[in-house]
Amino acid sequence: MAQRPEELVELLPEAEPFLTAEAAVAAPGDRRGLVLVHALTGDFDAADSAESAAAHLLAGLPHRPVARFDADLLVDYRARRPRMSFAGDRYQSYTAPEIVLSALEDDSGEPFLLLHGPEPDYRWEGFVAAVAGLVERLGVTSVVALQAIPMPVPHTRPVTVTAHATRRALIGSYPVYWGDLVVPGSVPALLELRLGEAGVDALGVAAHVPHYLAQATYPAATLTLLEHLGRLTGLLLPTETLREAAQQHRTDVDEQIARSADNTAVVAALEQQYDQFTAARASSDLLGSVGEVPSGEELGAEFERFLAEQDRHRGE
Repeated sequence: MAQRPEELVELLPEAEPFLTAEAAVAAPGDRRGLVLVHALTGDFDAADSAESAAAHLLAGLPHRPVARFDADLLVDYRARRPRMSFAGDRYQSYTAPEIVLSALEDDSGEPFLLLHGPEPDYRWEGFVAAVAGLVERLGVTSVVALQAIPMPVPHTRPVTVTAHATRRALIGSYPVYWGDLVVPGSVPALLELRLGEAGVDALGVAAHVPHYLAQATYPAATLTLLEHLGRLTGLLLPTETLREAAQQHRTDVDEQIARSADNTAVVAALEQQYDQFTAARASSDLLGSVGEVPSGEELGAEFERFLAEQDRHRGE
């Protein structure tokens, strides 16, 4: 087993331009402002919104891998069993999990990094230290997390987000919705915490996904994550196909909800509390608002229900 964090990751030849550029930096202020985005697949990704955002970026932008992590040491295969193909009387192929750092270029040609793959189950501190090492070696100046959480909000209203950062100035335009909370930990949260302790700017946004859609796909949340990523970093990202998918998905969900009087009543109640809270926060022009903010106990209970549902689906 690897004993040092750097042994958990392999830098690939494609990383050389970043290493060379960083080696030429005489002072920290001379760095060009390289962004690292992480969208790891895990329990804090309601409706697979962050995973879908990463897939959308990889499908629509030029990219190449610059580093690979040793997933064999980091992933619990029995919790998230890899897929194998079986052809009649033999096993034909095996799809191993991958945790990869890729270099992408936005629509203007600006480079940025994307860390994607399953959230590690093991060696959290070692993994976080390895990522922090890459941040230093590659000249990264800001690290942004994309996540999604289930919330009591309706699908008929704009998707809102919870923003968090190591320094308030990084998210100064975003409202503070919560007081002190104790929530289940995650690798993205630990990474932000440790980077902040090291003096690295780290921030993130978590999209609010209607709790009744948390186990389905929700393109509107994926679109929202990429829109906020662009606002926070200045990256120009492709979103048009996501916008079209979100509109079609809204139509499909509306039709399904309309078939049940009970479901229609639930959505109407969520709309009412959302609109009441929006009216009270009319001065917020960046995010609008969210539905009536749940208490810390209610939010914690929502997390626990979602995590229990994730566990149940893994066991199927």
